Amino acid sequence: MPAPTRIALISDVHGNLTALEAVLADIESRGITRIFNLGDYVGKGPRGREVVDLCRERCEVNLLGNWDDFLPDPDRTFDNDDLRWWRDELGPGQGEWLRSLPFSHDFLLSGRRVRLFHASEETVHRRVRYVRSQAEYEALFTNTEATGFDHPEPDLVGYGDTHDPFYECQLEGRTAFNTGSVGNCMGDATPLYCILEGVVDSPEPAPWAVSYVRVPYDVEAELEAARRLGVPQYDGYELELRHGLYRGMLAEWRAGEAVTGYHERESVRA
Repeated sequence: MPAPTRIALISDVHGNLTALEAVLADIESRGITRIFNLGDYVGKGPRGREVVDLCRERCEVNLLGNWDDFLPDPDRTFDNDDLRWWRDELGPGQGEWLRSLPFSHDFLLSGRRVRLFHASEETVHRRVRYVRSQAEYEALFTNTEATGFDHPEPDLVGYGDTHDPFYECQLEGRTAFNTGSVGNCMGDATPLYCILEGVVDSPEPAPWAVSYVRVPYDVEAELEAARRLGVPQYDGYELELRHGLYRGMLAEWRAGEAVTGYHERESVRA
C-alpha cells in the first residue's frame, strides 16, 4: 500500500496577507508540500494583490471563488467605490487570471471520489450553509454543467465560501465538509485550514482523514496594514477579524444587541 499523502486545503483568504503567511508557515512546519486553494483570494481585506501572487507561487491547485469572478468582471453592472478600490488594488493581469480559474477539482483518495469547489455544485454565487435543506446537501454530490459530466459523481465533497466550517456524513457514506476561512473566519476568527490525508489517486479503500488546524496570527499587524492602506469598510473588517462577527452585524454589535443567527442570514455576502 502506498504511503498516505497530506494535502492542505485553504480557502477564503480575502486579502488578509498576514493570516495567509501564518497559515503557510504552519503548513510548511508540518512538512506538507501540496496546497489546494478553494478560492476567494480578494475583497474584504487590503492586500489582494499580494495574496494572489503568493497563492500562485505556493498552491498546486487554485479554484475560482465568487469574489474572484465578480470583482474583476469588466461587464458587472453592480458597482460602488468600495468594489472599485478592491478591484484597482489588483496587479496587472491578476483579474484575468482569477476569472480564468477552474470551477472544481476531482481526484481519488483512498478509494473515495473527491470533489473540491468554492461554494456549490452549480455556481460560485450560491452558497450552501451549515443550516441547509436535505435537498441542498444531496445536490452537492451531483454532476452539473459547472463541474462537468465526464467524471463519476463524488462521495467526498469539500468547499469553502461560508467562512463557517463543518463536517457531515450521511447517505451511504457521502461526506461533505467546509474548510472555513484563512482570512475571514466566522464564529472563531482564528484562521482555519484543513488537512486531507489519504492515498492519492488510489481506487482502493484505505484510511483517510479530514482534520482542522487553527493558526493564531498577528491580527494587530493586519489591522494596521488595513488602516494604512485605507481599506474600505474598515470598521466591518475589524469586527470580523477581532470577533468573528459578520460586518453586516456591526450596527447590532455597536448597540449591544445579541448578534446570533449568522447561519440563517440570507443577506450575508461571505
